[in-house]
Amino acid sequence: MSLNDHLKRLTNPEATPLLLDITRGLEKESLRVTDAGDLATSAHPTKLGSGLTHPSITMDFSEALLEFITEPSECISAIFCELDDIQRYAYHTLKGEILWVNSMPCRLSREEDIPLANFGHSNIGQMKHIYRKGLGYRYGRSMQTIAGVHYNFSVSDAFWQDIQQSSSVLLPLQEIKNQGYFGLIRNFRRQAWLLHYLLGATPAVCSSFTAGKEHDLIPFEGDTESLYTPFATSLRMGDLGYQSHAQSSLTINYNDMTSYASALRQALDQPFAPYKAIGIKDRHNHYRQLNTHLLQIENEFYSSIRPKRTTVSGEPPLHALQERGIQYIEVRCLDLNPFSAHGIDATTVCFLDTFLLFCLLSDSAPSDVEQERAILYNHRMSIYQGRDPNVLLRRNGADVSLRRWGQHILTAMKPLAELLDRAHQCENYTSALLTMESRLLDSQRTLSARVLEEMRTRGESYSAFGLRMSQQHAKHYREQRPADALLNKYRYLAEQSLREQKEIETSDQMSFEHYLHNYYTQ
Repeated sequence: MSLNDHLKRLTNPEATPLLLDITRGLEKESLRVTDAGDLATSAHPTKLGSGLTHPSITMDFSEALLEFITEPSECISAIFCELDDIQRYAYHTLKGEILWVNSMPCRLSREEDIPLANFGHSNIGQMKHIYRKGLGYRYGRSMQTIAGVHYNFSVSDAFWQDIQQSSSVLLPLQEIKNQGYFGLIRNFRRQAWLLHYLLGATPAVCSSFTAGKEHDLIPFEGDTESLYTPFATSLRMGDLGYQSHAQSSLTINYNDMTSYASALRQALDQPFAPYKAIGIKDRHNHYRQLNTHLLQIENEFYSSIRPKRTTVSGEPPLHALQERGIQYIEVRCLDLNPFSAHGIDATTVCFLDTFLLFCLLSDSAPSDVEQERAILYNHRMSIYQGRDPNVLLRRNGADVSLRRWGQHILTAMKPLAELLDRAHQCENYTSALLTMESRLLDSQRTLSARVLEEMRTRGESYSAFGLRMSQQHAKHYREQRPADALLNKYRYLAEQSLREQKEIETSDQMSFEHYLHNYYTQ
């Protein structure tokens, strides 16, 4: 079915309510920093609970890199209310520390001063810690201090069943979902450059982050403490961000589950000489990394979007996908919005819902080598040159203006935004589209341009800008004491998570080596 076919189907009053069945969730990362803007080296606060078992508050790479997770919800306001509650509680517990609002980190000192996340001495806790230790050896710890927002998205079984009935496809429902989500992913990757332009908020970095790294950045208008490129949008997604030259040889195929799993499995099983040189253990028999393969686990593959399935404890994500199919997709290319206390706003969520539905319902040809080259080229150009009014991207073998192509996409999305407004009885989706269109027409309205303008007009470095905005958001949260009900809820969750971690540690019966073997042989 074409996009027009889907739009006609969804215009039917009986089908329009299916657009209410979007489930979404947020995973927001934020560095803990001192009031002076330096990376916090303190342990994960006990009052925030166990980073291993807490349902809402965990850690990513570092003890200092908090991750706040909302429950999946069909209500946009609900996910923001929950994120607000989590952050309000976190600020209540943090003493002498605040949350960094930028995706690129604060001032950093030595690599070894960046503390690795500690998840306790259970087998699963050790595995998580050693995996992060391996990331530090492979890519450097500073790269792992980069933060972002992950956006989880899915539509209901009823939505898929309606597609199944309308298209008369004689396939099991889960296979239709797999094919549909892989089609979404392919379209997303072809057009993700638009998100870098519209939502990128990292046009500059602190020079401490680039120490010992090769780069082409220049000082920001004479400020050697800040490095940038004049038209950059999202340096977080560039060569200094979550990129891996070792993974550049990987060709992950998103055409179907078999191809995707096979390519990822090959990377998991492929020995890699530079990682073999690191060694699995040091001379004291302490683990340096989980293995010496190109990927330690699936999550090490850096991608802007992932197919996902909820796993049980100790289950590899690829095993869950192959056994039970795609449940939702995870968008991973979103910078923190430093102008929002939440790191993301409702306008962005409405736009993302529309964009992702557009990717899902549009024709999605299989990937090929030439398209993969164009995706990589457009990715780079939008990141480093995105706000250049003359920048050209590659589309179907020809050069095309970023703005012209972007306008074509936004125009094609408009009927879908109108249908979403009709379903939700609001104007939020068309309004979000208009906001993004204004950024496309005037690059000074983009988040990346606004960051540079703030730095320029106030004479601030990138770190000074980040500290000022972080203090501003901290003040917002600290001006009002959390309600007792909220405090009691998150105190209980913290205490319960600590108990659960102890129970896991007590119940472990097998050696770590045996546990790791079982994990990899699933």
